[in-house]
Amino acid sequence: MELKFDANGLIPAIVQDHYTKQVLTLAYMNAETLALTIAEGRTVFWSRSRQEIWRKGETSGNVQRVVSITADCDADALVVEVVKDGPACHTGAESCFFTPVYVSPELKQFSWEGLYELIKGRKVNPQQGSYTTYLFEKGIEKILKKVGEETTEVIIGAMKNSREETVYEIADEAYHIMVLMVEMGIGIEDITRELEKRHVIDHKVKQETMQ
Repeated sequence: MELKFDANGLIPAIVQDHYTKQVLTLAYMNAETLALTIAEGRTVFWSRSRQEIWRKGETSGNVQRVVSITADCDADALVVEVVKDGPACHTGAESCFFTPVYVSPELKQFSWEGLYELIKGRKVNPQQGSYTTYLFEKGIEKILKKVGEETTEVIIGAMKNSREETVYEIADEAYHIMVLMVEMGIGIEDITRELEKRHVIDHKVKQETMQ
């Protein structure tokens, strides 16, 4: 495909986390930095403010290793999927996109990443009266106890053949699992990476049982 660069020889590149699919940043590439990105396997941009080549992570260490680059239907914009070694934003945030401009009052918004960050926030910045903060204050034994209790509730709901109850209890279980993940420093990308390792391309080959 022949890409369409603008009058300044640039093309917008939307950088997306390979594991979480979170949009990390919007930067620009020219033909040279795109070629460097492909050759080096890491994101290399053109800095419009400094008018120079900018290798992401060159000074911060927050390198973005490229998994794939996809052009849109008009060939005038790119999506770059990466595995990041640190925060994408210069502020220290995981993504440059963290300032709400508008949220629909009618549509409920949920994401596993959003829930994870909310739970993590209750650990980093404890809030009085928060159940999540309470769990972190009590420690891992309390968290594990709740995980065990919720597992039992899931089993009970399923044994009763109650879809509604089982869904409710699985949601509780998922929440407590995430609390455990935050407590142990396990990220969503860690679980995604582990599942990817188990993915079998040849469907004739059964996945081996982990020893």
